[in-house]
Amino acid sequence: MSRRVVRQSKFRHVFGQAAKADQAYEDIRVSKVTWDSAFCAVNPKFLAIIVEAGGGGAFIVLPLAKTGRVDKNYPLVTGHTGPVLDIDWCPHNDNVIASASDDTTVMVWQIPDYTPVRNITEPVITLEGHSKRVGILSWHPTARNVLLSAGGDNAIIIWNVGTGEILLSLDDIHPDVIHSVCWNSNGSLLATTCKDKTLRIIDPRKSQVVAERARPHEGARPLRAVFTADGKLLSTGFSRMSERQLALWDPNNFEEPVALQEMDTSNGVLLPFYDPDSSIVYLCGKGDSSIRYFEITDEPPFVHYLNTFSSKEPQRGMGFMPKRGLDVSKCEIARFYKLHERKCEPIVMTVPRKSDLFQDDLYPDTPGPEPALEADEWLSGQDAEPVLISLKEGYVPPKHRELRITKRNILDARPPAGPRRSQSASDSPLSQHTLETLLEEMKALRERVQAQEERITALENMLCELVDGTD
Repeated sequence: MSRRVVRQSKFRHVFGQAAKADQAYEDIRVSKVTWDSAFCAVNPKFLAIIVEAGGGGAFIVLPLAKTGRVDKNYPLVTGHTGPVLDIDWCPHNDNVIASASDDTTVMVWQIPDYTPVRNITEPVITLEGHSKRVGILSWHPTARNVLLSAGGDNAIIIWNVGTGEILLSLDDIHPDVIHSVCWNSNGSLLATTCKDKTLRIIDPRKSQVVAERARPHEGARPLRAVFTADGKLLSTGFSRMSERQLALWDPNNFEEPVALQEMDTSNGVLLPFYDPDSSIVYLCGKGDSSIRYFEITDEPPFVHYLNTFSSKEPQRGMGFMPKRGLDVSKCEIARFYKLHERKCEPIVMTVPRKSDLFQDDLYPDTPGPEPALEADEWLSGQDAEPVLISLKEGYVPPKHRELRITKRNILDARPPAGPRRSQSASDSPLSQHTLETLLEEMKALRERVQAQEERITALENMLCELVDGTD
């Protein structure tokens, strides 16, 4: 009798667990807009969720620790005139988030560490360049302040958020609506899927398609694709019989998939969340009540089914915590934020271990919050891998860092002289003139307050006289 050899893997026993009721975020009116984005973005400081809003688009930003029932008057981030379709936290600044909207604009917001008293209505910068709705956002993984947006005008625009300028515009590559866009690990290539059922790998700085595969999945429903750590591609889509599929591709040979997994028959588009540290891909379908996860390896069959986390309620969207936001003391390897109709529920993926010590095989060094390049360095052709950090001592998010916008003088075409980091007004010392102006303003304000106090005293005296007269 031959014994079946069990594949060795430290992730074979990964299990998912929903957080206790008091760890969820209750009473949130999750957006009902029909759009296949995650509707949720999370980082080690904040949870952001696109919500229902009358007369425009809005999203709510909550500190991670603010669990429980959310007050119905809790301040929102409101500035768009149409529904918000996608949100994405900046990987290099935990207080900066971008939002894309049906109103054709992208807005970048600075979120304070304290809870604001009223709605945040003023973005740090508004990026206008699309002619139709903007439905996809993705920050560059290694370059500072570089943001990608994709819209219903079939165009991809790459922005320098620090100046508000368009770095690159790819508007003649896609003949139809773009369904997904993903950077590779160092941000030198893009993988896109489109309504024309073609999977493309694009070099954005050369504005050219490096490789493409028509109909990687035969079905008519939308595709999604993400890069793996070693440069391969994972795509999700549908077969002719509407069976949902996961395929692994080698861009050097797009003829046949390296591996193909068929799952169930369902209408929900599978959103892939890939963790390069563990090489696990988690598949979350909108309208599903489960999360399937697979390990990607170098040996056949290359894509190994691990398990399925199931629950009773269907998911409206999903947030995926970056590795630096996980609790390493509990052997967390992933944490999701599942959106219900009126709440958000954390789901923790754990590898069971007996020891309480730091498990360095589960936590290799992971991308930290420091960018490896400036925007102009990346644009000029430089590439750099992410700056890695160790999670051995746990990760403490840095304090509030302000996003500085430096609008270039469009009348002066010469490149800026001096150091690359432009000195903004907040960096330079106060001039004597500014100091004198401030002192004069304070003096005038004091005089106005004194005059108001004298007026109040006079009114009080008149009131007393009237009362005495009636008596």
